[in-house]
Amino acid sequence: MRLALCEAAQAAMCGEVPVGAVVIIGSQVVGAAGNRRESLGDPTAHAEILALRQAARAVGGWRLCGATMYVTQEPCPMCAGALINARVERLVYGCANPKAGAVRTLYALVEDRRLNHRLVVRGGVLAEECGALLSNFFGRLRQGPPDF
Repeated sequence: MRLALCEAAQAAMCGEVPVGAVVIIGSQVVGAAGNRRESLGDPTAHAEILALRQAARAVGGWRLCGATMYVTQEPCPMCAGALINARVERLVYGCANPKAGAVRTLYALVEDRRLNHRLVVRGGVLAEECGALLSNFFGRLRQGPPDF
């Protein structure tokens, strides 16, 4: 999760919402990214999606069986769906996402027995640190630009 926090902090420095994601298979990092929606002008450029794309390139295919994703905030419906479709085995996330959480807060997509794949989930890992990154980022946005 510390690596995901680093990715989130880098995203914040670029003016992106500070969410970071890391994909690990065994003990090897195969994907890591922070949000890049603003810089790429891409609505799908969430940290989770970008990290999954890197991981798929690293393993040479879309099936990420045995992979664990660490992400600083509970994934949204798009990202939760991508985790299912990629056959990720395990999800570890930091803080809850009260506006779009699709793992446990608003929806429970990744554990839904009606779907063809389910993930093992652990939430709340370093939740205070993960949440503080987001709170500080949005607090600075609400303050507006500094007066000189």
